[in-house]
Amino acid sequence: MELSPIWLLVLATFVPAAMLSCAMLYPVRRGAERLGLLDRPGHRKVHTQPTPLGGGIGIWFAVVTTFALGTLAVGVCRMTPSLAAYLPPSIAESLDAIWARTGELWGVLAAATALAVLGLIDDRRGLSPWIRLAVQILVAAAVVFGLGFSLTAFIPVPWLTKCLSVLWIVALINSFNMLDNMDALSGGVAAIVAAMLSVVMLSTPDPESGQPQMLVAAMLLVVSGSLVGFLWHNRPPARIFMGDSGSYLVGFLVAVATLLATYAGYQEQARPHAVFAPLCVMAVPLYDMTTVLWIRIREGRSPFEGDKSHFSHRLVDLGLSKVQAVLTIHLLTLTCGLAAVLLSFVTLPGALLVAGIVLCMLTLIVILESTGWRKDEP
Repeated sequence: MELSPIWLLVLATFVPAAMLSCAMLYPVRRGAERLGLLDRPGHRKVHTQPTPLGGGIGIWFAVVTTFALGTLAVGVCRMTPSLAAYLPPSIAESLDAIWARTGELWGVLAAATALAVLGLIDDRRGLSPWIRLAVQILVAAAVVFGLGFSLTAFIPVPWLTKCLSVLWIVALINSFNMLDNMDALSGGVAAIVAAMLSVVMLSTPDPESGQPQMLVAAMLLVVSGSLVGFLWHNRPPARIFMGDSGSYLVGFLVAVATLLATYAGYQEQARPHAVFAPLCVMAVPLYDMTTVLWIRIREGRSPFEGDKSHFSHRLVDLGLSKVQAVLTIHLLTLTCGLAAVLLSFVTLPGALLVAGIVLCMLTLIVILESTGWRKDEP
């Protein structure tokens, strides 16, 4: 039986990335202490045992290796028509277009590697938050201005769109970093986000070709697969943490994938409101980051100061166990992700209903949390 192009894409991206990540993290776990990658319990930590911090190494290895193998496979198939004949016609016809974008892809991976190294240094030695933020902005600006990536924002002011694109990348990097505070939380949310966005890419045709956006979907599926392999080791009780290297890498790749994507569709099937799909699927991580920053500033503390004011911690304060809090956030993220997928299929009135559902859900979260805030008041 011939596999459909979509299932072949999943088998060629998600599956090997998951296997590579899972396998690589066994030696990383064993060598973490020698590498200085050990997170010890402290005043704001929820774990009670020293835990390796090298999850980002396994995720990076899986992402880069999968794309290296994919680049090699595309190159070989282009030079060997007899091999390309075994591929589904839609993929075989796209080989030249995919190859033309490999330079762009490896530019993104080089930038992602720079951020992973930044996070690894921070995991080992600790860096000033201003240094971390400055490097994040520089890398984001290099990608946006150097490679020409930008948000599909329909704003007729190019420099403003570029600046918003840099802000979007930095915001996503830090949202996943801040969400990494409980076992399987950030990794699980990121895996769901990447998987849902890949569905959006496969269901939103490119305006020029009318075909699914295979390359962007492949990037997201590789990220999602790498995270699933990592989650095998990060499930409660975690044997290894993602660390800053992993959260920076994942946040950056998800952000860049949203910039590479096209959401409006084509011709009579155009759905310009689908441009809000990334914002919709990222609603929960962005809610966590926004509320944490607001709480810290309101209390007169530095926004960079770590604490236990995160969404997951607040759910635990309401009476949920840590596992229940993580699963609750996963479910909320999946719900927002399904809403994002719907944006690619519905007309404007339907899109307004989808947005209303997401807003109602976030409002419900605020109401539930406010009961805890009132209990804390003197």
